[in-house]
Amino acid sequence: MPSLITSTANERIKRIRALRMRKERDKTGLTFVEGIRSVVEAVQVEAPIDALVVCPKLLKGKPGWDAVAIARSREVEVIEVDEPVFRTLSKRDGPQGIAAVLKQRWERLRDIELEDGATWVALESAADAGNIGTIVRTCDATGAEGVILLDNTADPFDPVAMRASTGAVFTTRLVRASFVELREWAQANRATVVGTAGDAAEDYRTADYGARTIVLMGSERAGLPAQYQAACDLMVAIPMRGRADSLNLAVATALVLYEVLHQRDREAGADA
Repeated sequence: MPSLITSTANERIKRIRALRMRKERDKTGLTFVEGIRSVVEAVQVEAPIDALVVCPKLLKGKPGWDAVAIARSREVEVIEVDEPVFRTLSKRDGPQGIAAVLKQRWERLRDIELEDGATWVALESAADAGNIGTIVRTCDATGAEGVILLDNTADPFDPVAMRASTGAVFTTRLVRASFVELREWAQANRATVVGTAGDAAEDYRTADYGARTIVLMGSERAGLPAQYQAACDLMVAIPMRGRADSLNLAVATALVLYEVLHQRDREAGADA
C-alpha cells in the first residue's frame, strides 16, 4: 500500500501545486484537474494521466474509487494524501478527494490536413479561461475537429477551462499557432476562414461556409481586430435585437458552429 503523504511541504505536492500557474504548466507540459466527474472522464477516455491524487477520507462513492482501481490496473501512479494536504491543492469549497495530473496533448498545424466537412475554431486573444473551456465543449458537441489558439489566447489547460470543458479537453484536438501560420494553412487546405462582426453584411444564418471551415473569433472585450477581419474570406453578423451590443464569446461561437452543423446536416440529407 502507498504511504499517506501528510506534509504540505512534500516536494511532489509542491510541484503539483505549482501547476496552478501557467508558466509551470507550459514548462512541464502537465496540468491538474480535480473532481470526480473530470477524473472519471479522464480515466474513461484513457487520457494521458501522469498520476492520480487521492484523499481517502474525502473520496466518497463508487465511481471515484472505480476510477482509482482502473488507473491502478493501468499502472498509473496513485498518490494518497491526507485531508489538509488535499485542501492545499484544491480550489473547491467542498473538495471531492480526487484529482489528476495529466500530460497536455498538442498537435502541430502543419501536420493536419483538412477534409471536406471539417470545421475548426481559431481563437485570437481570447482571455477568459471559462470561455475557452466552454468553446472546447461546444466543439465536441457540434463535431468540430478542434481549437487553434493564436498568439495570446488563454490556456485551455487552465483548471477553470478544464472544468468548463466538462472533459471535452481530453478528446478535442488542440493546436498553438500564429495568425500567419493559420492563413497559410487555411489557403493550403482550401478552407474558408469565417470571422464575425456586428456590422458584417452577411447574416450568419444565410452565409455559405464552404466545405472546410475555420471559425475565427476575437477577444471578449474587443472582438476580432480589423486586420484579422480583412484577412477573412467571409464576415458574418449575428443579429442583435435588444440593447446589448454583443454576445458572450462562447455563446457567439456556439451559434456559428451550430449553424455550420445545421447546413452540413441539411446538405448530407439532400445528397442521401
